[in-house]
Amino acid sequence: MDTIVAPATPPGRGGIGIVRVSGPKVPEIAAVLLGDLPPPRMARFSRFLDTGGEPIDAGLALFFPGPHSYTGEHVLELHGHGGPAVLEALVARVLELGARRAQAGEFTLRAFLNDKVDLAQAEAIADLIDAGSREAARAAMHSLQGEFSAMVHGLTEAVIEVRAHVEAAIDFPEEEIDFLADRQLQERFHALADHFEAIERSARLGALLREGMTVVLAGRPNAGKSSLLNRLAGYDAAIVTPIPGTTRDIVRERIDIDGMPLHVLDTAGLRDGADVVEAEGIRRAHEQMRRADRVLFVIDLVDDPDAAAYTQEKERLPRDVPVTLVLNKSDLAAGIPLADTITGPPRIAVSALTGSGLDRLRQHLKDCMGFKTLEGGTVSARHRHLEALRRAHCHVTAAEQCLHERRAGELVAEDLRAAQQALSEITGEFTSDELLGRIFGSFCIGK
Repeated sequence: MDTIVAPATPPGRGGIGIVRVSGPKVPEIAAVLLGDLPPPRMARFSRFLDTGGEPIDAGLALFFPGPHSYTGEHVLELHGHGGPAVLEALVARVLELGARRAQAGEFTLRAFLNDKVDLAQAEAIADLIDAGSREAARAAMHSLQGEFSAMVHGLTEAVIEVRAHVEAAIDFPEEEIDFLADRQLQERFHALADHFEAIERSARLGALLREGMTVVLAGRPNAGKSSLLNRLAGYDAAIVTPIPGTTRDIVRERIDIDGMPLHVLDTAGLRDGADVVEAEGIRRAHEQMRRADRVLFVIDLVDDPDAAAYTQEKERLPRDVPVTLVLNKSDLAAGIPLADTITGPPRIAVSALTGSGLDRLRQHLKDCMGFKTLEGGTVSARHRHLEALRRAHCHVTAAEQCLHERRAGELVAEDLRAAQQALSEITGEFTSDELLGRIFGSFCIGK
């Protein structure tokens, strides 16, 4: 195994910069670089020496002997000054002594390969670093401490118990008792369904805390889209003028709603007869709408009290993306049209000028995504976790259906085996090299 080195602090100037080294050559590198090997797990002031024995920098050195370290290998951390030139000089010196530069996420990859963390915990480390709110950080910490992994392991054990029951019936067909018709087996399937529902609920909220909701503000020019964006953001993020077509490119803002990240995209006003530049902005608006979780179609209640703009544009909106009509300028309108609660999209009256109705809009967006106040058991999760849980749940449902309809033990057992394998992908017990590369490649260098 190679010895790797990388700065563990972000690029740029700072009071402190940390260089991390991991691998079998750490003791001999430390002996040359520091003069001797520091005592285990004790911070010691040292000079970091170059080839000629002159100090590159001076600071704290910490040595963590394997396997009792972050990576499970020998680890050396050099805490010096945070200038880019200093950090690069330290890395270059360690490279001279036989290490190589670490790839993105390689320290945490080694921790995973050495059974220091499972895959869900490794991903939680990245989620904790990237957390954009206190709630997301708390959920990531729950996963890092193993709470999500414990949930998945408990669910896996429940699947294994049912699978063992079914395979026992297959192995002993001569027994007079029909194990596949056993009421206890039916009860276990019902308990599995409840177990899946509880974990999926927590994981969905965790994924929402991490990734948030993306909404696109669409509508006619001068309907108040940019004013609404500014009101949601709390400052002038977009230019607002009475001139139609002011917004031509996509304006993006990240907003926090009670811990839920909300990615709001202001787009060019939708109209015919636009010039070349504005037409490109409209094309981009439609492209972003196709990728969004929801479209907020803004209506000017003063000029368009019947929401005719939405009726005219409806066929050009993406069919699989839900729409909410935001009836703007409610402070100036003579009246508000009644919502068509049967066939029409939900309607919320607001005033981007006064802020009236904004709380209802925020609550509506949280309700649309199923977001609730952070629960004690909420964990950090990703879309790949939700997908694995979904596949496992589908296999268990198929197994139960096959049991009822066909009493085919072999098919039931195969579906349960597939469910177990899908769950094992979450923690990394069954993981392809391609998936590992994709996951750890998204980490920052030095972690």
